[in-house]
Amino acid sequence: MGALFKMIESWITHFGLVMSAFGLIDLLDIIIVAFIIYKLIQIVRQTRAKQLIYGVFIIVFAWAVSAWLDMIALHSMLNLVIGQGVIAIAIIFQPEIRNALEIVSRTNIGLISRKNKSGNTSVIEASIDAVTHACQTFQNSKTGALIVFERETPLGDIVKTGTVIDADVTVELLSNIFYPKTALHDGAVIIREGRIHAAGCILPLTHDTNLKKELGTRHRASIGMSENSDAVVVVVSEETGNISVAIDGKLRRDLNMGSLHEFLEKELIPKTDDNDNSFISKIKMIGGNRNDSSK
Repeated sequence: MGALFKMIESWITHFGLVMSAFGLIDLLDIIIVAFIIYKLIQIVRQTRAKQLIYGVFIIVFAWAVSAWLDMIALHSMLNLVIGQGVIAIAIIFQPEIRNALEIVSRTNIGLISRKNKSGNTSVIEASIDAVTHACQTFQNSKTGALIVFERETPLGDIVKTGTVIDADVTVELLSNIFYPKTALHDGAVIIREGRIHAAGCILPLTHDTNLKKELGTRHRASIGMSENSDAVVVVVSEETGNISVAIDGKLRRDLNMGSLHEFLEKELIPKTDDNDNSFISKIKMIGGNRNDSSK
């Protein structure tokens, strides 16, 4: 008990010294750490990691109690467990860590401008038109469909689960792929750079247990795909014919032909250089103007 009181007294003394030297940089440091923790909570929420984190908290709590009660055997064992905790966390939370790193890598923080992989805007626009008209046809006939627009995150692993096609996006081809009696109709179509790259692909299902029970496998697969990448996923319900779009782990439902077309254009058509407001682009523009004026 005496050792615990000395530890608490040392913490209080250290805290007083820290507060006496507290400045603006320290406040900024705390804000950044708090933001990182907040984002980590957002990432692990509604995933299997949530239950695992509860287990970690229980172990840490048991370690503190064992130290307070001088339970030497239990405290030694928990010290060993916590000492190897970094390796264990890296193994247990591997999917969540990978997902978090992918989210960070594709986040646009305004320093670097991101552009669509394909510079041919007309091809992308044509694919959007074809998908929009096809979805209207599927809606009227209540034909299930799952269409993935690849963006920054490569979907090579998903493509391997299906059949590579590499064809123009047309209403006729999409209708043939998702015709109920064809071999590829149950899987997803992957559109890469404005072309149908593969069909019959298997998408990962979301682990969100709070979704409405009315959402079937296609909707859960669309959400799961948008959770694991920055892809835009269009899904048509086989039961109701409703059109939905999944992006960033969220499902936007009950779209019509007009709203679907508008949404896809907003997310998939690359911004022109005139609209590029990134920090680096502005520096380049200023530098270019100076060079022009010096001539």
